[in-house]
Amino acid sequence: MKDFNFYAPTEVVFGKESEKQISQLIRKYGGTKVLLHYGGQSARRSGLLDEVKAQLTAANIPFTELGGVVPNPVLSKVYEGIDIVRRDSLDFILAIGGGSVIDSAKAIGYGICYDGDVWDFYSGKAQAKSCMPIGCVLTIPAAGSEMSYGCVITNDKTQRKWSYNCDLGRMKFAVMNPLRTYTLPAYQTAAGVTDIMMHTMERYFSHHDDMLLTDAIAEALLRTVKECGEKVLHDPENYQLRAQIMWGGSLAHNNLTECGTQKDFATHGLEHELSAMFGVTHGAGLAALWGSWARYVMHENITRFAQFAVNVLGVRNNFKDPEQTALEGVAAMEAFYHRIGMPASIPELIGRTLTEDELITLADNCSRGKTITIGNLKKLTYDDMLAIYRMANQ
Repeated sequence: MKDFNFYAPTEVVFGKESEKQISQLIRKYGGTKVLLHYGGQSARRSGLLDEVKAQLTAANIPFTELGGVVPNPVLSKVYEGIDIVRRDSLDFILAIGGGSVIDSAKAIGYGICYDGDVWDFYSGKAQAKSCMPIGCVLTIPAAGSEMSYGCVITNDKTQRKWSYNCDLGRMKFAVMNPLRTYTLPAYQTAAGVTDIMMHTMERYFSHHDDMLLTDAIAEALLRTVKECGEKVLHDPENYQLRAQIMWGGSLAHNNLTECGTQKDFATHGLEHELSAMFGVTHGAGLAALWGSWARYVMHENITRFAQFAVNVLGVRNNFKDPEQTALEGVAAMEAFYHRIGMPASIPELIGRTLTEDELITLADNCSRGKTITIGNLKKLTYDDMLAIYRMANQ
């Protein structure tokens, strides 16, 4: 087991009555003038936005609204938010929505405290020194951004989708009410379940095989989210199922399941370029790529994939042939994706086979012009990335 630091400073307020504490929480963390940041019309149609505004008004907390965040949040909206915060002298950001809104809020928070271009953080030219305080009201469990230090933004001019990880951008608080997830469409629910599970799978596949407690936590989380994810598609207003998925999303991405391991996140890196180029749903893109990544790298630690197959997916352990067990596990995972309406290949995701030129562009973008590798279980070069994209394009 490798040495590790675990840091999870976000205050979580979870349950059916959690939203009643929003104005109190904003005051607690120093907010006096707030940017309400949200996505499309769902926050408005559900009544949540009006409830939050009424609560802030009753508490004499002024606010300015900025909606319009899209899936795969874009840099131009971040610039707009930075301008609004500076213009109105706001001092707190409240994100209402899912990972896209929260990531957009994080980027605004970094940009407010920086004299240069906020994209400098994502392109690796600078490191943040501070961030405006941010809280969130989570409505879509998937990205785990409510408790993570990560943030992904798409530069809508260059179509580069890059991430930035920094503890300064962690939420001061996260309000989570599973009731708010009842109306999520089945496809969005399934994509969220896929993303949640992938956040732990990206940490699980490691060369460190001696973290028994972390493994047990990760496997229990994966089994729970998988089981509840399948059931909730047939019973979307089941509070118990929705609650397990919502809490699972936070635990899957707050670094708990990487304690003692070395995370990989190659599948995420490969998918970011796919969604930047084609605008696909992130969770669906992960499902389309994971099986090809797994088959390509599994011999780096074949027993790890066999353990995953047995302990998470219920595959019968073939002790004499761990490779066969591992391959059955990958097939079982892809079958699960199909059962919940997710793709298991690029053609299933996009609706066509990509051209060789498109695959080359994806690999070039992912490797930043053949200058970086991604992943840790196997460090993927440009040639590896291209090979995986080709496999997933079958």
